[in-house]
Amino acid sequence: MIERNLSDRYRLEGRIGQGGMAVVYAGTDTVLRRRVAIKVLRPHLAADADFVQRFYSEAHHAAKLSHPNVVNIYDVGREGDDYFIVMELVEGATLAEMIEHDGRLPENVAIDYATQICSGLAYAHRQGLLHRDIKPGNILVTKDDVVKLSDFGIARAVSTQTMTMTAPGMVMGSVFYISPEQAQGHELHETSDLYSLGIVLYQMLSGKLPYGGDSPITVALKHVSGPVPSLDIDELAVSPALAAIVRTLMQKDPADRFTSAGDVAKALREARDHPSAATPFDAERDGALSAVAATAPLRRLREIPPPPKPRPSRYPDRPVVQAAADADGDGGDVVVAHSGGGRRALVAVLGLALLAAVAAGYYSSRPGGWLGAPLQVTVASVVGQSLDAAQRVLDAQNLRYTVVQTPSNTVPANHVIRQNPSARSPVPGRSLVTLYVSSGLPVVGLIDVRHYSSDDAQRYLREAKLVPKLLGVFNDAAPGTVLAQRPAPGTSLPIRSTVVLTVSKGPQPVSVPELTAMTLSNATNLLHERHLEIDVGERDPSDDIPPNEVMSQSPASGSSLAPGSTVTVRISSGPAQFAVPDLTGQTLGNALGTLQDAGFRTNIEYVVDANSDSGTILKQNPGAGTQVRRDATVTLSVAVTGLVPDVSGKAPSDARTLLQNAGYKVGNIAYTQEGTEGTVVRTEPAAGTDLHPGETVMLFVSGVNGDVTTPPSAAPSGSP
Repeated sequence: MIERNLSDRYRLEGRIGQGGMAVVYAGTDTVLRRRVAIKVLRPHLAADADFVQRFYSEAHHAAKLSHPNVVNIYDVGREGDDYFIVMELVEGATLAEMIEHDGRLPENVAIDYATQICSGLAYAHRQGLLHRDIKPGNILVTKDDVVKLSDFGIARAVSTQTMTMTAPGMVMGSVFYISPEQAQGHELHETSDLYSLGIVLYQMLSGKLPYGGDSPITVALKHVSGPVPSLDIDELAVSPALAAIVRTLMQKDPADRFTSAGDVAKALREARDHPSAATPFDAERDGALSAVAATAPLRRLREIPPPPKPRPSRYPDRPVVQAAADADGDGGDVVVAHSGGGRRALVAVLGLALLAAVAAGYYSSRPGGWLGAPLQVTVASVVGQSLDAAQRVLDAQNLRYTVVQTPSNTVPANHVIRQNPSARSPVPGRSLVTLYVSSGLPVVGLIDVRHYSSDDAQRYLREAKLVPKLLGVFNDAAPGTVLAQRPAPGTSLPIRSTVVLTVSKGPQPVSVPELTAMTLSNATNLLHERHLEIDVGERDPSDDIPPNEVMSQSPASGSSLAPGSTVTVRISSGPAQFAVPDLTGQTLGNALGTLQDAGFRTNIEYVVDANSDSGTILKQNPGAGTQVRRDATVTLSVAVTGLVPDVSGKAPSDARTLLQNAGYKVGNIAYTQEGTEGTVVRTEPAAGTDLHPGETVMLFVSGVNGDVTTPPSAAPSGSP
């Protein structure tokens, strides 16, 4: 496809990337004379009408985005069977390539990139568009460090790192960055993209993914129910503020995350300016944000409240004279005398009243006095205590309290999870302390997993944070099928409760009977009575076991098998059979040697035949190739002339062979001084005598008895 034009406008110049969905080319818009990137849908996907329709629809949505941190979509079209999208060409690398090359990114770089990602996401979210696949491979970084988001809303279901689920609805996204609600097929909001951003930020700072596994399902389940990982701020040299942001973004519950990309950007900027200010987390709630932290993500939880305003006097102002009278303890009228003594007495009374007023004002205006501010109280720590004990402590401190029931995974019921204000905070007396008290484990509704496979039922229960326990029973249902559950479906249970699943182990197994020494017919009938099948694996010869009798079986007797299983048997074929060699035309000596080596017995019949060479095998019984037992007897018909052969001058051994081949037995050997020493001089009967086969011929040998030397020329020469 290189060096061709699409729609007579877009010239393809070179491939710059590819994925499971499309191939991306660098090219030129020949009309506007600008460089562009052109994504061409793969042919096998272009044949799917529904996929193409979604490709068009979502590309049009993405084309509405125009932002510095979003890859702009210029055009979408079709030429023949090719569907394509024309977009901004970004000169740079993907964030995935940068992480692969550099490992961890510096904190200031990670904050800068994440802030730009938030800017692009915030704009897209305002347009009502979710990305749904935030990952380093979809984040481009220009040579000027400008971050741009790509692939907004484009179908990605066939990517090699993409998981698709269809229950209860279609969920798409790269499994290593997928949010818990996306993995479960729940409704998605902006917080789903923020979760994926948290994974990307975690990877930028640590150089690795928070969750891994052998399969996409394993990774997805970790996103749903695995613990929220934390960055090691000491090992990675990451500031507490940034680590807190990452942890907030990666909360399982969307309500515990930041509410918008704009809030994340603000938090990132504050973390850059105040790296030591960490968001407080409540360890008792699996890392979820406290109520104060949720509204002020980067503000310290514990703050000293402002001093209270002075309380007004308990009494209204009074005339001095009346006040003095009251102070003097006389409720009657004061008579003002005009004499000098009366004036002095009045002055004295007024002076005493003034002193009393000053003293009363001093003591009553002190903290805790009835005219002064209330006493300051340092709030005691009641976290972890029972509610009754916490109430007693706060009562003793003259503090009021209110109780908020909150589920907790770790704190026992009716115990304080956290308090606000926190421990050691100075507050005025009678201040209100909010106690967050555990109502026990969160409660979930038990789903109906009957008729599920055991593996699926256990997976669903674990996703609901329930503990499955299996109870196997024999049943005609397929092995592994859930037959019943306890408690019943619809029951509300605290998380970590045990749910007992009754699972089919298949039909009741049967015991394999002893089959050896039985005939094949009897063994077959016995197995059929027990609903088992038989298979004859081998037929082996045996000299001891009769033919068609069971020699061995597998599995052994006493083993347990499911009905319908097969028992393999080995059957005796009787004694071993061997093929009789072809001996016709051979000499008798050679034939006897061959039969002896093969383990056969021999029987010789002599046939007078003047037309055949003496000692030649004319026929055999059984015939050549016949299968017989090893110790069977083979009868040989040997051709003879009926005349005693001339063996004079032969060595005794050669003479013996010639006589045997002629059908005669060699009798006694007599020694004589005639002829050449060591050779046969003559026979008795003489050579040429008509003699019936099987008779005995006597040899006369030259030499002395026991001292006959065979001349070299007379050495045995084998077959005649």
